[in-house]
Amino acid sequence: MKSSIETIRQYCNTLVQYSRRKTIEVKIGDMPLGGNNPIRIQSMTTIDTMDTMGSVEQTIRMVDAGCEYVRITAPSIKEAQNLEEIKKELRKRGYAVPLIADIHFTPNAAELAARIVEKVRVNPGNYADKKRFENIEYTDSTYQDELERIREKFTPLVKICKEYGTAMRIGTNHGSLSDRIMSRYGDSPLGMVESALEFLRICEDLNYFNIVLSMKSSNPQVMVQAYRLLVQKLDEEGFKPYPLHLGVTEAGDGEDGRIKSSVGIGTLLEDGLGDTIRVSLTEEPEAEVPVARELADRYTARTNHISIPEVTHYPINPFVYNRRVTHEVQNFGGHQVPRVVADFSAREKITAASLFAVGYAYSVPLDKWNISDMACDYIFAGDHDVEFEIPGTLGLIFHHPVWMKRKRKDNAFPLLTASEYLSGFELSSKLNFIHASLSDITPALVDKVKQDATVVLVIQTHNQHGMAEQRRLFVELMNQDCRVPVIISRAYANITSEQLQLHAATDMGGLLIDGLGDGIFLSAENCGGDKMVNETAFNILQATRTRISKTEYISCPSCGRTLFDLQETTAKIRSRTFHLKGVKIGIMGCIVNGPGEMADADYGYVGSGPGRITLYRGKEVVKRNVPSAQAVDELIGLIREDGVWIELEEVEKS
Repeated sequence: MKSSIETIRQYCNTLVQYSRRKTIEVKIGDMPLGGNNPIRIQSMTTIDTMDTMGSVEQTIRMVDAGCEYVRITAPSIKEAQNLEEIKKELRKRGYAVPLIADIHFTPNAAELAARIVEKVRVNPGNYADKKRFENIEYTDSTYQDELERIREKFTPLVKICKEYGTAMRIGTNHGSLSDRIMSRYGDSPLGMVESALEFLRICEDLNYFNIVLSMKSSNPQVMVQAYRLLVQKLDEEGFKPYPLHLGVTEAGDGEDGRIKSSVGIGTLLEDGLGDTIRVSLTEEPEAEVPVARELADRYTARTNHISIPEVTHYPINPFVYNRRVTHEVQNFGGHQVPRVVADFSAREKITAASLFAVGYAYSVPLDKWNISDMACDYIFAGDHDVEFEIPGTLGLIFHHPVWMKRKRKDNAFPLLTASEYLSGFELSSKLNFIHASLSDITPALVDKVKQDATVVLVIQTHNQHGMAEQRRLFVELMNQDCRVPVIISRAYANITSEQLQLHAATDMGGLLIDGLGDGIFLSAENCGGDKMVNETAFNILQATRTRISKTEYISCPSCGRTLFDLQETTAKIRSRTFHLKGVKIGIMGCIVNGPGEMADADYGYVGSGPGRITLYRGKEVVKRNVPSAQAVDELIGLIREDGVWIELEEVEKS
């Protein structure tokens, strides 16, 4: 895989200036998508589709919150037919929002819905294919026979969409790739792309182009790689530049869902990809809308940002995760996990009690520190001295003059500007932090840093297009074979805690997704408490799969197929398993979002019928038809059987 700038530009217009990818316009009712239209916001109802008035009322709440398209599940003919009643009632009430029928497994429901609503969504993994987790050997001839079978099943829907002017989303999901695709391409971004392109080729052969594409995954890393590869393949094979629907599936709820979604969606928006957004939260659908709007609105005036020097050689493969190679300095770089630096520089005074918010609780009777899984690794004290005994695992960073005056320097290190460092200021023999922006990366600085085994760069940006500027800095270091560890630093002020989570996850996550960064330093003035800011940093690392510090929940948003109260059940499971660091639990409302959509979850809790749950170990069914009243206990019993369970009391003691 060559990594020249020409190859990279197949997936985005430019790496350094904000430039939205130009796509064809797709007609979806009176709300066109792509082309010169703004990024559209959409969501999906959670009410049973057969509940006409409930669906209408929920749709109205979504539209009033700013939703521009509303998706409704149609798992069978009867739900597809009822879309007509929902649409009639909405139009009677003055709501002309385009409706999208969500189809899985049932071509006849899709063909009916396409005559009623403005758009249908099909999943190529289960529209004409099956998933039994079987590995099948295909010759080129037998594989072609399968493609012909798909063409025969899919062509009627394409013809109906052409006749009725109905748009279509071909929406690949990482977790529901068919056995056929998995057997040939594996569980990979390439398999996701090929799954969609097989259906797209049929559409183009039939001269049908009113199409939107998506590549969703619950893993933001996989999701980003798949969308990038999709755009490159569209260009390589001469397809039209179709609009993209962006989303991270099963992102979860609360701050986890927001941060995970921002890492995936925001990374692509930064490169100008994406024409419509759906943020999948395990919450009411109207709660998804302002989150998506906040992500999209950051780009309305992005084109006038400070110019960034062009890239002539791009050393990063955007389709495969590879962590940037660095040498190890103390606990930074090399094979160390990315470190978290907390900013205490704006405090009036730093005391032992101050550390509680960043994961350190001092016990006076026991005279010891209790350290949580989300305890920061360093504290930037700035111009403040710290006069108490700190935990042995914690490092302190001071401005150089304060560090010089400090008598005890065993766990204390200086922060210098690039000019101070080049001027020959006295340094620590162990670890020195050098504050630098792109303009500071001069040949003199690079040459000195390459010879200095004590330096870690702390990179900052004031550019509105800051992620691209910091990525450009990494490119400069890599092209000069400079393997110094780098902390990504970003500063925010006077925004809400939710905005901080969304913005920081986009700005820092977009770099971490590409293997860039050996630590993060999040400075937030008037954006929320120290605890929230510190947890945001750890949650960004968790979402990018670069440092795991807690249990991960892969939880789908509710929809009309859901067979239990997802929000209540997710909260119940979380309350009893939150201490199982590194364990991934999938919580799926029905079999459509079942074993496949759980992606790489260790355990799965899936609705299989009213009041009934199926439990999974990985993708293997362990227990079927468990009564929902007993299912959480049975899940915990399964975790115990595997020797993974830890009592909460043991965690707290440690």
